[in-house]
Amino acid sequence: MKQFLDRYITIIDWYIIKKFLGTFVFTLGIVIGISVVFDVSEHLDNFLTHHDTLYDIVFKYYAGFIPFYINLLSPLIVFLAVIFFTAKMANQTEIIPILSGKASFNRFLRPYFVSATLIFVVWLLAYLFLIPYTNHLKVTFENANEFNGNEQKSQVHLKLDKRTYVYVDSYDNSSHVGYQFVLEKFDGDELRERTIANTITYDSLKRKWTLHDYSVRYINGFREKLLEHIPQKDTTLELYPADFEAYDNIYSAMSLRELNKNIVKEKIRGAGNLKDMEYEKWRRFLYPFAAFVLTLIGVSISSRKVRGGIGLPLGIGLFLCFAYIVVDKFALVFAIKSGLNSFVAAGLPNVLFGVFGAYLLYKAPK
Repeated sequence: MKQFLDRYITIIDWYIIKKFLGTFVFTLGIVIGISVVFDVSEHLDNFLTHHDTLYDIVFKYYAGFIPFYINLLSPLIVFLAVIFFTAKMANQTEIIPILSGKASFNRFLRPYFVSATLIFVVWLLAYLFLIPYTNHLKVTFENANEFNGNEQKSQVHLKLDKRTYVYVDSYDNSSHVGYQFVLEKFDGDELRERTIANTITYDSLKRKWTLHDYSVRYINGFREKLLEHIPQKDTTLELYPADFEAYDNIYSAMSLRELNKNIVKEKIRGAGNLKDMEYEKWRRFLYPFAAFVLTLIGVSISSRKVRGGIGLPLGIGLFLCFAYIVVDKFALVFAIKSGLNSFVAAGLPNVLFGVFGAYLLYKAPK
């Protein structure tokens, strides 16, 4: 291993790698520290109102808050770190001797992409295995403390299996009571059974639903049988209180296995959340590739020495980075509203900016 590193990683390479990773970690720490300070000031009243303990705030909320924002802001920090120290090297005339010493620009990029690879591997593994768990801590704390309000879906239509459909007009999550419940069972295109209940309640211990004051109509061609005003009945359905939650952050808190399971279930139900879950799944694999894309763009625009120091490259870098974030946020909208494939939508920002980075590399000083 040491012989391999000595052969392909020179002293200059180690110098750039240390600069890259050091600037990245330092900048990330500063940004996250500022984010925590602002968040504490914003939610302090909420913490006091709900009498949250220091343990819950630190080890449940901020243990999820910090990894969430590290993941969210990593593209920005990678980009700014590359531009900052590369522009500084160019301004101090450190890059010209490297390129003048028979080293191609592609060879000059090697330590950058070694560093980007390290960031990519850690980022990918964290996004697949760690961040869903920490997001679950954060989401659970936020929803319990009503950070995002206590929103519930209304007029919910669900397909439980190939022949069973459910309709619930409204659901109260605090009392676990649903109103105007309708269950229909079909044989092909023919309705065979229709159950109507004024209210249903969910028992979280038994994991069963109780139908109150319900009626059942059995249909067999022209023959029908009606049972009315039945007091109550316990039944098991592939229906859970979480199906009525309207929180927009719930999918980020699911593990990859849970996400895949819910995607299969959603394909059967057809409740309209399939695109969101598929996008979240593919984004976990494709979002970390931003480490390579933004590194390429950052080196290409900041390796030239310009008048005024590093101000101009930093300004251009900030503009491009926020443009990347905007495209990334709109990708989900494209997937839902325009019917764009979720895999394509998740990879769209990296493809667009990758092409732009290749153009900048072609125009970069050699």
